[in-house]
Amino acid sequence: MRLPLLALLAMGPAHGYQLRRALESTFGPAYPRTNDGQVYITLGRLEKSGLIEGRNVAQDGRPAKRVFALTDAGRRELADWFARPSEGAKVREEFFLKLVLAPQTRLADRRTLIDVQRSHCLATLRGLHASADRSRGHGASRLLIEGAVLQLKAELDWLERCQQEFT
Repeated sequence: MRLPLLALLAMGPAHGYQLRRALESTFGPAYPRTNDGQVYITLGRLEKSGLIEGRNVAQDGRPAKRVFALTDAGRRELADWFARPSEGAKVREEFFLKLVLAPQTRLADRRTLIDVQRSHCLATLRGLHASADRSRGHGASRLLIEGAVLQLKAELDWLERCQQEFT
């Protein structure tokens, strides 16, 4: 939730409830449902780490509302996130977040994101093929490498579909 909140704040200052609603409206059912507590805890952590800053804004007849804005450090963190390829067990989920949020933040464009991710997958695939050559005769290793190759090929197919949809 940390980086999606930073991306939403890159579009302009907002308070916690606005951010929670923006997450829901931006992603719909593709994003896990969040509650206000999760949002405010994350905002507190982001503020302590200097990535956002909050200020109290007075409201007529109501308690002040805390409005958050992205700092320069937060903008750099977000730009770094968009610039690096997604890795790990949840590649598609993280990449999907980047793909949806990047154009709204104006820190990255979808085509560049897809190209960076594709290049990363291809480089990883080349490394796996080299590993497969070295693991001849080791059936279990070969099967593990083959599984990773199949996952990367599926990832490349999905990236092609993303490119068709968004560019």
